[in-house]
Amino acid sequence: MCEQCGPGLCGEGAEVLRGSVPMAATSWLESGPQPSTSLRDCPGWPRRCTEETMPQTSVVFSSILGPSCSGQGQPGMGERGGGASGSGDLIFQDGRLISGSLEALMEHLVPTVDYYPDRTYIFTFLLSSRVFIPPHDLLARVGQLCVEQRQQLEAGSEKAKLKSFSAKIVQLLKEWTEAFPFDFQDEKAMAELKAITHRVTQCDEENGTVKKAIAQMTQSLLLSLAARSQLQELREKLRSPAMDKGPVLKAKPPAAQKDILGVCCDPLVLAQQLTHIELERVSSIHPEDLMQIVSHTDSRDKHRCRGDMTKTYSLEAYDNWFNCLSMLVATEVCRVVKKKHRTRMLEFFIDVARECFNIGNFNSMMAIISGMNLSPVARLKKTWSKVKTAKFDVLEHHMDPSSNFCNYRTALQGATQRSQTANSSREKIVIPVFNLFVKDIYFLHKIHTNHLPNGHINFKKFWEISRQIHEFMTWTQVECPFEKDKKIQSYLLTAPIYSEEALFIASFESEGPENHMEKDSWKTLRTTLLNRA
Repeated sequence: MCEQCGPGLCGEGAEVLRGSVPMAATSWLESGPQPSTSLRDCPGWPRRCTEETMPQTSVVFSSILGPSCSGQGQPGMGERGGGASGSGDLIFQDGRLISGSLEALMEHLVPTVDYYPDRTYIFTFLLSSRVFIPPHDLLARVGQLCVEQRQQLEAGSEKAKLKSFSAKIVQLLKEWTEAFPFDFQDEKAMAELKAITHRVTQCDEENGTVKKAIAQMTQSLLLSLAARSQLQELREKLRSPAMDKGPVLKAKPPAAQKDILGVCCDPLVLAQQLTHIELERVSSIHPEDLMQIVSHTDSRDKHRCRGDMTKTYSLEAYDNWFNCLSMLVATEVCRVVKKKHRTRMLEFFIDVARECFNIGNFNSMMAIISGMNLSPVARLKKTWSKVKTAKFDVLEHHMDPSSNFCNYRTALQGATQRSQTANSSREKIVIPVFNLFVKDIYFLHKIHTNHLPNGHINFKKFWEISRQIHEFMTWTQVECPFEKDKKIQSYLLTAPIYSEEALFIASFESEGPENHMEKDSWKTLRTTLLNRA
């Protein structure tokens, strides 16, 4: 039995087939179905896709909650919202919050004199609540609850308790602005924040401790918002690598044209530079961006996040990087004229993929394998016959899609454990296959409802979604230990890549069509391109 895939999922002797991993693009040549890695083809996107093509999450839902996800108050911080079995609006199971009404969950977020919510609950609720209520509306409700409690304390003339309560409110807002600063890009949310902090400072006239904390929080928030604004401006200037459609019928490049081996001939160095690019790009993804996977597919909740397509930009950009890398690999192979050099190019990329695996960069590894599995490359049988494929077979075994990518998940778990006990920054790197991560979140969302039959929010589901997103965010915050090589990165990011048609032209000119289907496809392609010219 495989711990990652569950009972009965892992079969021994699973056949490893070239072409079985997710592809960067569907093939123009009709050589069989090839799953796409585009997020737009992912069921979590505003397009539909059959669930049979999705990797299934390996989570055993009956045991997803660990002791750290109880949602209870920290020791000495007090309790709120019911006992072991709940107060009617919040339901606990073995001390774990598993469901509740939206109103009760919001009340559970707000501190009292004797209670402060656990940080895991704060993160989980702030992350998941946007599926049901916009952040600015949630903040307004938090403000109302604060006013109600403040009025009760003022009526009792308990200044010490009032100051304690105010400090806890500021701490909650601080955690909110640090975890989700971009909730406050919205003018309504910023207005609500100012209103709450204004009320809180009214009881802080003696030493100004609360005012200082609010000033520091506000400054940090504004810096975060400014940094994101600059990042968005930079994104607008960035463009995808140029798409080289190639000549009408001649795809062979000039002999002097530079290729990847002319820029970097060391597989380890190239793998390190790919890891540098991966970490730079994935660091622009934020928790609320990933929740779009859930909110975009949820049509039941009236208050789900709408009009937030800007939050999907970073997801699309990262997904596009995967596809561009796959196409770049295919381009580098197909545009080589001599078979001997093509063989060397294939073996080079196999070594690069292996180094990516050793580093923990599974996303680049999968992209490289996908590029070599594209039909224009995979059909080059004479070239592949000269390649020492033992290393490639091992890589494909790790990325074998059977049993819900069980082999990959085992390797990912090993990299995660290495990261947790790492003695060096190099051992901390974990870059999962992003497309599979997205599909896991989507699948987890689809197989478990947001609401239980009694109308409560199924908070047990959102604990697990939050846990997976938090783990992913931990991986994205690792600082790359490798020195940046601008020359290599410039080539990887800007080198022209062939269109799919140009890839087939180059492929057929290197090794002519071998069967009736390929001959018909080649004939059709030539006719299409001549008519277009």
